[in-house]
Amino acid sequence: MQILTVDIGTGTQDVFLLDPALDMENGFKLVAPSPTMMVRQRIGAATARGEPVLLTGVMMGGGPSQWAARDHARAKLPLYATPDAARTFNDDLDYVQREMGVRLVSDDEARALRNVLTIELKDFDLPALAAAFATFGVALAPNAVGVAVFDHGDSPPGYSDRQFRFDYLDSRIRAANRLSAFAYVAADAPPSLTRLRAVAASYSGEAPLVVMDTAPAAVLGATFDPVAAAHPRAIWCNVGNFHTLAFRLGPGGIEGVFEHHTGEIDLPRLEGLIDRLADGTLTHAEVFGDMGHGALIYSTEPLAAPPLIVTGPRRSLLRGSRHAPYFAAPFGDMMLAGCFGLLAAMADVLPGGPIADAIRAGLAGKGGRPPWE
Repeated sequence: MQILTVDIGTGTQDVFLLDPALDMENGFKLVAPSPTMMVRQRIGAATARGEPVLLTGVMMGGGPSQWAARDHARAKLPLYATPDAARTFNDDLDYVQREMGVRLVSDDEARALRNVLTIELKDFDLPALAAAFATFGVALAPNAVGVAVFDHGDSPPGYSDRQFRFDYLDSRIRAANRLSAFAYVAADAPPSLTRLRAVAASYSGEAPLVVMDTAPAAVLGATFDPVAAAHPRAIWCNVGNFHTLAFRLGPGGIEGVFEHHTGEIDLPRLEGLIDRLADGTLTHAEVFGDMGHGALIYSTEPLAAPPLIVTGPRRSLLRGSRHAPYFAAPFGDMMLAGCFGLLAAMADVLPGGPIADAIRAGLAGKGGRPPWE
């Protein structure tokens, strides 16, 4: 049996292949450039060559790819995109045309274009991963697949996407107060979560697919660090390349959460947010007004000097913090925390049976043999 998990961020895509017969530490893994970074490289190379570009495919992560597309258009080079691909940059296609200089084309018009570099946009590329594993003699044939991406959601016209995301977080926490509530069997992902739905649309495999938000996946994965898990109440902070999200977790579940843009905060600012999350005084308006996404507080009971558990690729932002952070490394690998969280969520949302049983056994450390036996 194989269970494939892929945590797709801004800088990297982190891949873990669970074989239930092996120890978790012996599972095969990859930390590779993220899809948006690969698209950025390809657009940038076309810009340097003076070559027109056509973007096809589905919505995917923006950031670096969007910056490269903007620079290509600013260089007065043709940049075409189908509507689904263009939504990578903004759900408002008028904005994409007007502010970015992207020329929207239909699928038929795209097929008629000549002498352009065609780049297919998608977050999840199973054939590419299969080819990578095949290079090392591993035949990839997963029995279940989990993919995590960050999804702002498709906010209504004129409504803040940051506020829309926090409306969604609030609704999920109130409906099911656990981190795995942010995972879905792909067909059940809400229509408003367009990036999760795009992952499902680009998946052609037969194995069941679970999709999840990246930050809850990373925090859920960090809870498998035994030192971190020994604390019944703590602040858990995922410092990502683009977004920093912190949960206050207690025996009853999520007691509070905030999310900010990593590039907008420094150590003193982050320490202050953690202080107010712990004492229950942090407000949504404070974080939202500072260009962050927002905050939700479900318990105003002060939590004095809580342990601070940290994960994420930008975790060094909290080195030297007066909160004396503990840097979680579940199964010995911080970069795979999101994949381990995906596994835990998959066991929750997939129907009971051998897949969920195999995941739970692996996470409990019951794999049990080295790969050569």
